[in-house]
Amino acid sequence: MKISRPRFGSLQFYPRKRAAKQLPSVNWDVIKSDLEGVLGFITYKVGMATAIVKDTTDKSMTSGKKIALPITVLEAPNMKIFSIRFYKNKRVVKDFVVSNDKELKKILKTPKNVSDLSKIPEDYDDIRAIVYSIPKTTGIKKTPDIIEVGISAKNKLEFVKSLINKEIALKDFLKYGLLDVRGLTKGYGLSGTVKRFGISLKQHKSEKGRRRPGSLGPWHPARVTFRTPMAGQLGMFSRVNYNNKVIGSGDIKEKDINPKSGWKHFGRINNNYLLIAGSVQGPPKRQILLTPSFRATKEQAKKKYELIELVGGTK
Repeated sequence: MKISRPRFGSLQFYPRKRAAKQLPSVNWDVIKSDLEGVLGFITYKVGMATAIVKDTTDKSMTSGKKIALPITVLEAPNMKIFSIRFYKNKRVVKDFVVSNDKELKKILKTPKNVSDLSKIPEDYDDIRAIVYSIPKTTGIKKTPDIIEVGISAKNKLEFVKSLINKEIALKDFLKYGLLDVRGLTKGYGLSGTVKRFGISLKQHKSEKGRRRPGSLGPWHPARVTFRTPMAGQLGMFSRVNYNNKVIGSGDIKEKDINPKSGWKHFGRINNNYLLIAGSVQGPPKRQILLTPSFRATKEQAKKKYELIELVGGTK
């Protein structure tokens, strides 16, 4: 019998280095929807809890019963549009700045006067928007996060015009159903090969260390290849969790889900919140970008849960 195993450390995610920015870029060409709205929403991770739900999924083994699900709580302050971009052949041909709020001065140079949309380019094939969050309404920070998002509408120009100087709320985004969660994982800094790649510890009498590879490579070719497990950065990697089920959402003013002492490492929720089944990458307060699922599975889409109560939140 041949003994085999997967290699240590997937090469799918190379290079294993810190992400360049907190919110990852998205290929908006592959994310499409028949519904009208923006295709991305900026949220902040609060923590995890347990939700008691009623399973109403058709032909489920627990249909009609109460079950407990691990969930992640996200706080979702409103967003606003900073600029409107016109694309031609995947290149920006014109960018109109439509907001110069004072909060934006912390992250970029804002013009004194905003642009009007009178000089729209005649030839363009796509329109996207640069949006920014309003985290000053939360208790975690004041500096907004900014990112480009796609637009889903029959007439994208008229739809974007209707959003200028208006706040985009979470309820306008939740019509998409299944969501993809994009963000950075928790950072661990410099880590060794055992923790970083999962290689086995060597025998306790081994020379030159137990927590290192037995060899860095052969004599020939006389070099160390990038496939060799070595110590380096672990965490702060850009990752995507696909097809996440929304368990519930609401306004904290209408239904308060805050523990008495607040959420651990986060504090108290002051805005709209979102409950997602399962875990989400990153520590509390990490920026999380939500997008509609672009490869939804039937198994996830058919699941239906009715939220009864929220218990066991981190306090």
